[in-house]
Amino acid sequence: MDPATLTSPPQYDVIIAGAGPGGSACALSLAGSGLRVLMLDKATFPRDKVCGDALSGKVVSVLKYISPEAEKALHAFPEKLGSWGIRFIAPGGQPLDIPFRSAKSSHLANPPGYISARLDFDHFLFDLAAARPEVEVRQGFDIQSVSATESGVSVGNGSEVVTGALLIGADGAHSVVARQLSAIRMDKKHYSAGLRVYYSGVTGFREQNFIELHYLKQLLPGYFWIFPLPGNRANVGLGMLSQDVSRYKVNLKEKLKQIIESHPEIAPRFDHATPEGPVMGYGLPLGSKQRIISGERFMLTGDAASLIDPFSGEGIGNAMVSGRLAAAQAIKCFTESNFSAGFMQSYDQSVYRKIGPELNLSYQMQKLVRFPRLFDWIASKANRNESLRTLLTMMFENLDIRKELSRPSFYWKLIRND
Repeated sequence: MDPATLTSPPQYDVIIAGAGPGGSACALSLAGSGLRVLMLDKATFPRDKVCGDALSGKVVSVLKYISPEAEKALHAFPEKLGSWGIRFIAPGGQPLDIPFRSAKSSHLANPPGYISARLDFDHFLFDLAAARPEVEVRQGFDIQSVSATESGVSVGNGSEVVTGALLIGADGAHSVVARQLSAIRMDKKHYSAGLRVYYSGVTGFREQNFIELHYLKQLLPGYFWIFPLPGNRANVGLGMLSQDVSRYKVNLKEKLKQIIESHPEIAPRFDHATPEGPVMGYGLPLGSKQRIISGERFMLTGDAASLIDPFSGEGIGNAMVSGRLAAAQAIKCFTESNFSAGFMQSYDQSVYRKIGPELNLSYQMQKLVRFPRLFDWIASKANRNESLRTLLTMMFENLDIRKELSRPSFYWKLIRND
């Protein structure tokens, strides 16, 4: 069947391609709107997704915005650990522990972030969306082709075509929707290659389940990570800019193996650890440059829109934020009966107004990480200076404070007060 063939009227109002965090958040946000929603995914849940597995405060915020019940469900979800902070290990080896929450908000009962394997978290979120009677779900629908015309959109899997008025591409880093309908293409300067492997029995975690980012010189501005998980498990991996992988001909699997087996501080923590399954690779389209993420009758969310944080690698929270904003724009489209590319630009503006400043700042911080001596000096000074540690903690709650870290004047002040 020709994927460009449209029935009249379309079978659905909104088709969501992809049922990961962005797609499920979008479907949840559309439930109750009166629109006919179809959510498609090539997989059958539960399914794995290669990722670092960290859930930032954005995840909690989006679910709280959607409904109090969704937020409560996350807090009650058993397959997770509460995480209260992050441990940065500077290139020289000095650790710097930064809580996610400052003293003024430390009284709050629930942790500021969580860690949960994507196999579990994505299934949890998918089930929340699939439980809504307004959302029809089709699993095992491997999208091969999409089209958008003035009259509607069509999505085909090679043997079947479904049609709608509006298409939301939430189908990940290798998005078919982005590839066939948008101008977004891979740019190695704004793309990272990552590896992940699960281990059991890793030792040496800090209390309160701090996640760890090890900024090793051979990976900068990328890093090696160890994130604790329920059941004495850990998510272990590394990420590196794709342009650097190509330029220096880096074998990432060999690099990962070398760190785990030979690094003087890291290797002893794996003495009695056992890998669970193979090393898995994935790509991270970084939000270090602004892109056009919509067009006539379509929008892109999450990894499909290249919204991964270039400094921290966070993608789940940004995917859910963009999924919620895509749902809001979809409702506007039907209210105004306007699905044009020009009208869709308000979605782009909403996304970049919401998370653009953070993405831009993270890109500046990513560039600063290329100077390991500066990183070492900041870690050393922060460990001696409680006021600076407090400032660094507050940067997770206040974007204006985080901006200070990207300004040369901030470091000159530190040098004068050293």
